[in-house]
Amino acid sequence: MAYSEFTLKKVKSDLNVKVIEDEELFPSIDGVEISDFLETTLKRNIPLALAIHTEKARSELIIANILLEVKEQLTNQVSFFSGIDFTVDKDKGLSGYCDFILSQSSEQFYLETPVVTIVEAKNENIIGGLGQCIAEMYGAKLFNKKEGHEIACIYGAVTTGEEWKFIKLSGDTAYIDTAKYYVNDVQKIVGILVEMLK
Repeated sequence: MAYSEFTLKKVKSDLNVKVIEDEELFPSIDGVEISDFLETTLKRNIPLALAIHTEKARSELIIANILLEVKEQLTNQVSFFSGIDFTVDKDKGLSGYCDFILSQSSEQFYLETPVVTIVEAKNENIIGGLGQCIAEMYGAKLFNKKEGHEIACIYGAVTTGEEWKFIKLSGDTAYIDTAKYYVNDVQKIVGILVEMLK
């Protein structure tokens, strides 16, 4: 089994994670001023990504640029990984490749202290990606504990590039944000991601 095989039901049964679906997680976080580079890049890339209409296009043209902006906002004190093997516990099914991981470490040659996992929604199905994202977050929690870097909360997001849904894992409880965020409010999306990494 791999991360991609986890559904919300499997996360509950196999990992004993409780799922809370009725809380707004980031009501008081404001948007941040984004760079002219990101603004120009998204203005050019979003129509192209939507026209191409593939996960790969949305990943490369929208999602990666937003995550690189977050790294820049935090003056490169965090690291950014794309498509890396994140096998934590094969017996529990916590294995496979992650779309994106943001880490609280500036170390870029290897993964240290993962804090945010981002899953590209397959077939633009945000709900379908929630189980995979929570499994990756749970894997990050175990990874950090094993490395001696226990963190109170691990965060995650499932995104189509256009739409973003955020999750918080605290202990063995996953909180799925009731709010949805859209790329036309990229300042708020970047603000939330920056807050997660502080």
